[in-house]
Amino acid sequence: MESKIIQANSLINIVLYQPEIPQNTGNIARLCVSNDLHLHLIKPLGFELTDKYLKRSGLDYWQYINYTVYNSWQEFLDTTKASRLWFLTTKSTQVYWDIKFEHGDYFVFGPETRGLPEELMIPAQSITLPMLSKNSRSLNLASTVQTVAYEALRQFALA
Repeated sequence: MESKIIQANSLINIVLYQPEIPQNTGNIARLCVSNDLHLHLIKPLGFELTDKYLKRSGLDYWQYINYTVYNSWQEFLDTTKASRLWFLTTKSTQVYWDIKFEHGDYFVFGPETRGLPEELMIPAQSITLPMLSKNSRSLNLASTVQTVAYEALRQFALA
């Protein structure tokens, strides 16, 4: 396990299960830095952490990011002992804005080309971003992470 933790106990934990596109992960890293969120990356990654596209999309924020890299889903579970996992998927009818998020929640996102494996998800903890068009299979990963993260932060600000 590789990690660089600057601040522990993040309000929100962003979990990328086997991310494939370095630009998405770079954008998500910037979001995490900007809001003091912890980024959890679960291997295999579709890129190296030294990838120029990852670094470019993350700009000069990489020195500030709180992140941990895990070799497997099981290592992530064993290490974090996360109690509240929210699985983002197109296969759920439970909409993200109907959930009351709590400090320390973990939001789990799957790889860009195939999403989360169904065997990882817990149906009662699976949520979605609604899409009105029947012509779309999914939304951009970085956009989805941002939408859910800001909804949780909005809820915390109102609490």
